[in-house]
Amino acid sequence: MPRNRVAEFDIDFVQALDAEGTVDTDFVPDIGDDQLREMYRQMKRARRLDERAIALQRRGEIGTYAPGIGQEGTQVASAMALTDRDWMVPSFREQAGFLARGIPPEAILEYAMGMEEGAEIPEGHRELPPSIPVGSQALHAAGIGWAETIRGADSVALTFFGDGATSEGDVYEATNVAGALDAQVVFVCQNNQYAISTPRTKQTRAETLAQKAIAAGIEGVQVDGNDVLGVYSVVTDAIESARGGDPVFVEAMTYRRSMHTTADDPSVYRTEDEEREWETLDPILRFQRYLESEGVLSADDVEGIDAEIEDELADAIEAVRETTVEYADMFEFVFAETPPTIERQREAFERGE
Repeated sequence: MPRNRVAEFDIDFVQALDAEGTVDTDFVPDIGDDQLREMYRQMKRARRLDERAIALQRRGEIGTYAPGIGQEGTQVASAMALTDRDWMVPSFREQAGFLARGIPPEAILEYAMGMEEGAEIPEGHRELPPSIPVGSQALHAAGIGWAETIRGADSVALTFFGDGATSEGDVYEATNVAGALDAQVVFVCQNNQYAISTPRTKQTRAETLAQKAIAAGIEGVQVDGNDVLGVYSVVTDAIESARGGDPVFVEAMTYRRSMHTTADDPSVYRTEDEEREWETLDPILRFQRYLESEGVLSADDVEGIDAEIEDELADAIEAVRETTVEYADMFEFVFAETPPTIERQREAFERGE
């Protein structure tokens, strides 16, 4: 039986700033020097917070922590492309996104220390708390985006998830309903090459993850996730498309340079050669070289930014250490009437067992 082709699709790849510092002017966003320096500052700030948090976890001061080292370019560019009226719907690795949206480092550390106050979003902000179940936040974003469509608002919801989440039904269901209902949402897949220890090559036979948008009838585009300028350009366009009821799936090609969480040992499943190769593509170093070559950033600027970040984080850590929390309160607000099993757990917890 003869076959007739009924549809064809293409996935574009965008890169504004390559690893050698060559710039594609077609994709360089029109933003001022102050905003460029702020992008750099936020990336450095997030990197240093993760480094300090890992050290705190090793000393037993915070719980399991999921660093975003290596992924700062995608998160900062995406967060800064949003307006105050837009929503950010994170997973559990979006420290850089939170910081760029104005959430203080103290809140991130409180959350890591098990304090529910750390998940409280300040009044006037449009972020959701971190979402631990893989991929579930994509559904939340689709719902918010659909609600904005129904309201006739021009706000969008932008959600982050990893490559592993695209293997979950939640992500497909979210993209499908977003396309069917014209939801005002942008899906940002941070393809950091590993779903914990499972490499991208063993997750799917699809040539790209962006092409998974095709099944939902929405646009899919791939961008160099370690190129903060390219991400900002692509996500800005995606946000404007979503405001008009056309959701977009962005696959940002990046690399998780540290562990999945502090409970993980990446040396078991990654080679040193692979890690060295991606080190040369680090988003912060690439962007710093570009800013210096353009005369936007000087050695004194870098020194000043680093010193400011160290002082801020030192103050944040000290403030969180002085915070007192009644951890046993977590047993109080689950049931209207506490069942005997939970009561026994609380008693054991209070005895330190």
